[in-house]
Amino acid sequence: MDINTQSLVHSVEELEELIGQPSPLAKNKVISYLDSHVIDFLLKSPFVILSTSDSNGFCDASPRGDAAGFIKVIDAHTFIIPERPGNKRLDSIRNILHNPKIGLLFLIPGLNETLRINGSAFITKDQNLLEQMNVAEKTPKLGIIVKVDECFIHCAKAFIRSNLWDSTSWKSELPNAAKILVTHAKSLQTNVKKVQEQLEESYTKRLY
Repeated sequence: MDINTQSLVHSVEELEELIGQPSPLAKNKVISYLDSHVIDFLLKSPFVILSTSDSNGFCDASPRGDAAGFIKVIDAHTFIIPERPGNKRLDSIRNILHNPKIGLLFLIPGLNETLRINGSAFITKDQNLLEQMNVAEKTPKLGIIVKVDECFIHCAKAFIRSNLWDSTSWKSELPNAAKILVTHAKSLQTNVKKVQEQLEESYTKRLY
């Protein structure tokens, strides 16, 4: 597809002329610390999406999930996310080591509003901190410490439009992860059955 460059938006002024200005509420909803409402949201959220980028600006979004309360609040400006076992690519961790800026989107199932937090992240191996997030007698080897710059509630429109929490809108036939992986990693010459078994073993035996 050839992009029509004449149709692109090239300036903030052009953007604001097209879309308009945010409401007074949208302009003034941002706080720079974890108040009681933000902490309550964090403690009730079982899922967060991390947005990071490397030193060259290449971006990545990665999910983190656990039982509600898995986020540990340290003080009014700091919290920590345990780094549970994954596929060892460590894309987010690698990015943070090069560029500490981070954006986070916290979700609570059934709630259409989300919590956005922006700040700086650091990777810790402090056992005193990490042992407090022990699950199934297993302590995470690393944690992501987040220093907060901005906190604000994001409106519900995206979730209302998508019917995300409405199970009657869910598709009965879903993409098959094993088939996708076999196609994308075709140089390994593996098969769907083997990859599905690997996934199931990881999901059932190596969550923590």
